[in-house]
Amino acid sequence: MRADDLAVRLARLGPELTLLNEGAGRHGVAETLQRADRVLRDAEAVRAEAERLPERAAEIDKRLVSLRTRTEALTTRAGGVEPVLSELRRRYSAACWQDLQHVPDQAAASLRQAGERLAEAGRARAEQQWPDATSLLSTARALLDSTDEAVSAAGSGCAVWTPSRRTRRRRSSGRGSLYGTPSGSRWRAEHARPRHARPLDEAVARLDRAVEGLEGRHPDYWHFLTELEAVRSAAAHVVGQIREERGAGH
Repeated sequence: MRADDLAVRLARLGPELTLLNEGAGRHGVAETLQRADRVLRDAEAVRAEAERLPERAAEIDKRLVSLRTRTEALTTRAGGVEPVLSELRRRYSAACWQDLQHVPDQAAASLRQAGERLAEAGRARAEQQWPDATSLLSTARALLDSTDEAVSAAGSGCAVWTPSRRTRRRRSSGRGSLYGTPSGSRWRAEHARPRHARPLDEAVARLDRAVEGLEGRHPDYWHFLTELEAVRSAAAHVVGQIREERGAGH
């Protein structure tokens, strides 16, 4: 097996070997011993890497196959991004999809670059240029990782903004989660003092406005979920205050 890079490293030891051959009489015992240790250490490192060449070649072959397969799978997935974005544009407000518009072009460019790097890595492998092959494979993998992340984000966007049954239940039950249900009303009457009732009432009104914002042709689900989380936080804060006061005996 060829190992041009190792041969270069070994050749660099030549000047040191020349100095070593000149002996301790010229360079001193201590310096000669240090040089001998350094040459031996570097030569052993080259030998160890040379012994790993068959294993390294097998690893490169395996990575080539794996990354080529991954490229094909990502190409198929990326082809489904544009229909997803089209659906998001048709059904939801711009806030729900505008940050995903670049995904199709970005994915196509990244996949093309990854394919080029893999082709170059394959040629480097055939020429037994091991460092070049390894570096090119790492570059291809980084490109595929970024593409995978972008494509997954687009798919997640469709899953998040599609008005599923769960989302609809959250819309209808969100108000009751504060104190809109009979049991919630009893809890409020028993535990919430006037200073606590006001922020709870404001939270309910905020939730009602958020639900109203879902009406129309392009509902803004991002705004709804953001408001819902803010309402939950406000309610949890009030409940925490009430429990703290009760625990302190106020």
